[in-house]
Amino acid sequence: MEIFTLTNAAGLTVRVTEYGGIIMSILAPDREGRLANVVLGHDSPEEYRKNPHHLGAIIGRVAGRIAGARFTLDGTTYQLPANLGQHHLHGGRGFDQVVWRAVPFRASTPAPRASGVALDYTSPDGEEGYPGTLSAHVNYTLTHQNELIVDYRATTDRATPVNLTQHSYFNLAGRGDILGHLLQIDADKMLLMNEAVMPTGQIVAVAGTPFDFRTPSAVGARIAQPDEQLRRAGGYDHSFVLETRGLEPVHAARVVEPSSGRTLDVSTTEPSVHFYSGNGIGRAGLCLETQHFPDSPNRPEFPSIILRPGREYRSRTIFAFAVAR
Repeated sequence: MEIFTLTNAAGLTVRVTEYGGIIMSILAPDREGRLANVVLGHDSPEEYRKNPHHLGAIIGRVAGRIAGARFTLDGTTYQLPANLGQHHLHGGRGFDQVVWRAVPFRASTPAPRASGVALDYTSPDGEEGYPGTLSAHVNYTLTHQNELIVDYRATTDRATPVNLTQHSYFNLAGRGDILGHLLQIDADKMLLMNEAVMPTGQIVAVAGTPFDFRTPSAVGARIAQPDEQLRRAGGYDHSFVLETRGLEPVHAARVVEPSSGRTLDVSTTEPSVHFYSGNGIGRAGLCLETQHFPDSPNRPEFPSIILRPGREYRSRTIFAFAVAR
């Protein structure tokens, strides 16, 4: 399998493989100009054949959890593989475990001669239980402003749920855990989770809780507090509600690693950012998954993720790297 290397004038380097559309590494400079890999990953594509934590991958057809591994659409109930107890997670054997068709490109916008790779995958009708043939397209573009832009598009020939995201685990120090990373999330509200870490349908204020990241706070500062939501998830594994406006990205989150000075800003068109503190991997990395709400096909009160023929799914997320002096 091929590896595609994107580089820019500032020295930022992104390696992508066609297997799962996986971001294998991102080399970013610290305040002294020293490069380190700031995402968790492996050295070769073959090592991702077993990737239970979805390191660096494109997630689809539906990111997040679907309760009971089933949903009803237009009067028909669809049964999905149950790969998380009795529930369905991240598309089952999803887009992270297929080979995408990958083509490198040079873009004149948003920056002169920005480098990128275009990925395409056609998911057949019935794959992992989902209806309709879905044509999915993901572009990774690395600009000279140290932005990694992820553009998603999809079309279908039958109504189907679609919710794509990028599942990189970030560690801006390049080593150790992420408990000392400073995190800010631009969200006043979050989704409550039940014992199965599935949305209850309630949207609540973060004020006065360990989930209030409206001002920067160390990831580990409140993670051990006796909070019922933290207990249920074993840490942070929750969706934060964003005030997005159509196809114009808004700032969602900022991460600062104090010792190296590396920073990451995340902007998106999606209505939510799901913050996962890497509870299942010793908190060696954190995820900021921009997406629609989990279990949306079973929650009519949530924004719909149903894509119908003649319409196009479009989404954009921007990961912007910098250094705090």
